[in-house]
Amino acid sequence: MGSNAKGALLALVSFGVYATHDAVVKFLGADYSTVQLIFFSVLLSFPLAVLTIMGDARPGTLMPAHPGWVAVRTAAAVISGISGFYAFTTLPMAQAYAIVFATPLLVTVLAIPLLGERVRVRRWLAVLAGLVGVIIVIRPGQAALSAGHFAALLAAASGAFSAIVMRKISQDERPVVLLLYPMLANLAIMAVALPFVYVPMPVTHLGLLALMSVLGWTGGLILIRAYRAGEAVIVAPMQYSQIIWAAVFGLFIFSETPDRMTVIGAGVIIASGLYIVLREGRTDASAHRPALHARARPESPSAPRTSLLLRFAQRHSEGE
Repeated sequence: MGSNAKGALLALVSFGVYATHDAVVKFLGADYSTVQLIFFSVLLSFPLAVLTIMGDARPGTLMPAHPGWVAVRTAAAVISGISGFYAFTTLPMAQAYAIVFATPLLVTVLAIPLLGERVRVRRWLAVLAGLVGVIIVIRPGQAALSAGHFAALLAAASGAFSAIVMRKISQDERPVVLLLYPMLANLAIMAVALPFVYVPMPVTHLGLLALMSVLGWTGGLILIRAYRAGEAVIVAPMQYSQIIWAAVFGLFIFSETPDRMTVIGAGVIIASGLYIVLREGRTDASAHRPALHARARPESPSAPRTSLLLRFAQRHSEGE
């Protein structure tokens, strides 16, 4: 098996794991608030975070080199996690994924003011086409808009913003800083709100929360291997396979069937996203390559951004 084929296969497995994580979020979201799910998922993720941090043996402090940008990224990551969890608990999985797939399109737009990226006409057309796809999925005026739709849009926007800010400051910040601050912020904010929404959980549901945390980190670790095995331009588009998992989980677990407009809109969004990712994979593309580095999946409280895990892995290999 060639390296690109291996990378693509590992990416497919990784995004299948991520989709299973999201299905668990949706399943538990029927009985518990987003606040409670995030609090316990972050709490149960800390042992995994500690094991990851142990791979970065370089001396240093936890004080950020860019406090303002780290604070902004932390806020964006928290908003992305809350809105993403809420979207998956309230929307059909395929519809939630279709809207969240707009993330790389928004990354392309935000890269202009924040990274100095130059976007030419063809990429602008791809972005506009993708946003039209989002409108097709949401169908304003034809279907009732819910808080879940706005949450999915907010997850995509805040996830894109978080990715761009991290890309801007990642060379100067330790990975441990970028990983821990959002986790601590999520834990602190959810702990304050938890007494107002807490519902006792049976052991089986606590086990599902633990499973959710493991799935989030496992998906990231498998994706690291995928990016090491294959080219980013081959691996990155595999994220769109999640729409297939969403249809399978939606049908067999949640009795959901994607309607025609969701399928059409998702197709438009995926096509535009693929165009941007493939175009930025060319050798003459900008050195920033924002969509490829975004990994196109908004950060989750129980599933840290893959590029952070990649940096930890690189630090560990350099220290050997």
